[in-house]
Amino acid sequence: MKQTSLGSQGLTTSALGLGCMGMSAFYGGATESGSIETIRRALDLGVTLFDTAEAYGPFANEQLLGKALGIDRDSVTVATKFATEFDDDGTPKGLNGSPAYARLALDRSLRHLGTDHIDLWYLHRVDPETPIEDTIGAMGEAVTAGKVRYIGVSETSADTLRRAHATFPIAAIQSEYSLFERDAEHNGVLDTARELGIGFVPFSPLGRGFLGGTVTRKDDLPEGDARRNLPRFSDEAIDANLRVVDTLRGIAERKNITPAQLALAWVIQAGTTPIPGTTKATRMEENAAAADVVFTEEDLRQIEEASPHGVATGARNTEAGMARDRG
Repeated sequence: MKQTSLGSQGLTTSALGLGCMGMSAFYGGATESGSIETIRRALDLGVTLFDTAEAYGPFANEQLLGKALGIDRDSVTVATKFATEFDDDGTPKGLNGSPAYARLALDRSLRHLGTDHIDLWYLHRVDPETPIEDTIGAMGEAVTAGKVRYIGVSETSADTLRRAHATFPIAAIQSEYSLFERDAEHNGVLDTARELGIGFVPFSPLGRGFLGGTVTRKDDLPEGDARRNLPRFSDEAIDANLRVVDTLRGIAERKNITPAQLALAWVIQAGTTPIPGTTKATRMEENAAAADVVFTEEDLRQIEEASPHGVATGARNTEAGMARDRG
């Protein structure tokens, strides 16, 4: 697996990581044994960036990742996130970016992961009641204390990203970015990250399954899968979105790659480090191979024509979810 500099603070990771969320939350259908097999296969393939969060479960995903990594923990980059305040029993209490909760959440994540440090610690969502400078200041203190190596933010505006970086160096920003979701190109976030030397980590780089070719109808999604409630997966939107995927599939076939590899290679070639999620070792192998795909200018022209900004039908999240993501 190719290695890449994630931002300009000194953090190096594999060109593509593994998002572990779906192994414990939101999508359903995962088993612990299958998830551990997938994480171990990712290690075999040279993947060194593993992404989790205290909210995934809550807590269960961090515990799963710590168990799966075992003795290989110190050879990889473990990224986790905090923002929603949870009691120790997992009861959510709303966003809390206060320095006091940041310290509590960090110590709890360290216990759940079974480690003495976090490689990349993100603010998962901005708390509107806490100045970003206060939150980032507390996160920076954790770096100074040796509990964290690098810090990041997730789903912030370009202005908030600047304020955060001015408070303490930000290594990475995580936002949704894919051939179906290109707002980061148009709202200043991607350009700001590049200007400031901040790594960009796309989550859902496969359009929450659409671009991987695994979703052909809503019934493909397990019962309880949160995507069933998203506008992009509504009965009115799904057929239109699948027509876009069919066009991209044709481009992929001409290059002898899969639709998933095309979608992942596109975000990698854009200079970002995606973290596609999967619960299957075979899918992990398919995704990892995308790091070796190279597009010509003609390839990129065809992809752009097939999937320009705004091509997807339906919002990427519910209204409540979108409001949370406007940090």
